[in-house]
Amino acid sequence: MDHFEKYLALGYRYLTIRNRSEKEIRDYFIKKKVAPVVIEKLVATLYEQKFLNDETFARSWITSRARFRPKGKVALRIELAQKGISKDIIEQVMSEENEELPDELTQAKSLIERRIVKVKDLPRQEMYQKVGGFLARRGFSWEISKKAIDSSLAQLHNE
Repeated sequence: MDHFEKYLALGYRYLTIRNRSEKEIRDYFIKKKVAPVVIEKLVATLYEQKFLNDETFARSWITSRARFRPKGKVALRIELAQKGISKDIIEQVMSEENEELPDELTQAKSLIERRIVKVKDLPRQEMYQKVGGFLARRGFSWEISKKAIDSSLAQLHNE
């Protein structure tokens, strides 16, 4: 087995853990001290075999985030950029409608369900600071955060 085949097998194994962006694959091979010429050939091969696709990666990243660790659009954009996804692909994927995914407001409300109960007796401003800060750290805009808090508080008072 030559070096190329060995590195390609490593690439396949790395991709079985989860989808990767082109940048992540390149960084992985660099860490493995693969020659730049070989990296180019490996990346090209992985693209040809449909193992690499930054657009598909971005969609699956957003979907998994929404299901398992919800984040706001701001945080998602930053994460995707850190993964080496181009601004064009990020904007295209973020603007797509996906019926499977809850909207940003729904995600924010589900994130604060338990938290809002703990702070409901605090003064209004302090409650908005605590819960709003929590959502801001997860990349939600103030507008979405305020709507989620208002809606959650209305539900609490109606129960």
